[in-house]
Amino acid sequence: MEKVKNYIQLHLNILLFSLTSVFSKMASVQYNKHGLESIWLYVFLALMIGNCGIYAIAWQQVIKKFSLSTAYANKSVYLLWSQIWAVVIFHENLSAQNIIGILVVLAGVWVVQRYE
Repeated sequence: MEKVKNYIQLHLNILLFSLTSVFSKMASVQYNKHGLESIWLYVFLALMIGNCGIYAIAWQQVIKKFSLSTAYANKSVYLLWSQIWAVVIFHENLSAQNIIGILVVLAGVWVVQRYE
């Protein structure tokens, strides 16, 4: 049960990190629409920086529970979350190449997990 809890913490941390790209893109959208005058630009930049700080502290705590090869292999699941956010939040299209790439990454994570 402890192992499952550790993996949940690891993947929640990766999910948290993936939100950095969401805040970054939202800041970019605000900048492109309104330039430096947009208060939302600075809100999203602050969220991005704050999120990176929280992630860094949480990551240090989580990787104590795993070998580095396991932790960093699982970190590639970030690509999955990034694609989910792109489709759900930004209404971008998911191509067959994106799906194949995600499946290749997930297969790699599975291989590392299986033979760890």
